[in-house]
Amino acid sequence: MAEAQAAADKAAKAEKATPQSPKDAARAEKAAAKAERAAKADKPKGGKTARPRLPEGYQPRLRKYYSEVVAPKLIEQFGYKNKMQVPTITKIVLNMGVGEGVNDRKKVENAAADLSLIAGQKAVVTRSRKAIATYKLRENQPIGARVTLRKSQMYEFIDRLVTVALPRARDFRGLNPKSFDGRGNFALGIKEHIIFPEINYDKIDQVWGLDVVVCTSAKTDDEARALLRAFNFPFRQ
Repeated sequence: MAEAQAAADKAAKAEKATPQSPKDAARAEKAAAKAERAAKADKPKGGKTARPRLPEGYQPRLRKYYSEVVAPKLIEQFGYKNKMQVPTITKIVLNMGVGEGVNDRKKVENAAADLSLIAGQKAVVTRSRKAIATYKLRENQPIGARVTLRKSQMYEFIDRLVTVALPRARDFRGLNPKSFDGRGNFALGIKEHIIFPEINYDKIDQVWGLDVVVCTSAKTDDEARALLRAFNFPFRQ
């Protein structure tokens, strides 16, 4: 009983106590606002479950494979004198165009949601830059979605693309080894996004196509081609 009374007295004193200075009051308000923003950020939006964060120190399988297998192989093949000369994959850009979005904006939102599932990262809705009367297109109208992957997310996507998605493509006969831009970047077109296991075929309203652009630090197409071959990209002979 005495302990409860003491706790009540302590709480009453805390309520009556006032900050010693206006600076203390401002600091307290800032701390409260910061705590509120952090609490909102931790809550999942739209009723969806929050995506689990990668554990600290996590290294993707292909990142380790690059260090132990790919880099030494390229050094031996091209005779690099410095490890910094070895080309690497810098980023992957996924782009999905939705022409039907001119008449139905919901289709763009559905496509962006599917692209987010495929990439493991939230996709950004792209908008038209200018109006084209022939296609009934207005300026700043949603017409697609895109997402850029780097570091761990990039390596995880490559792993799923090469080992799971491409083997599920219909009539797949290998990638075109000439689809490079002359500066070491490779472009790949996928006709059906349902080849990715993250997409539930029973819940989609339409099958979309998407473009995959693999950007590398290679100076020539031959170096970039050798880099992607080392990552087991299935190029045609």
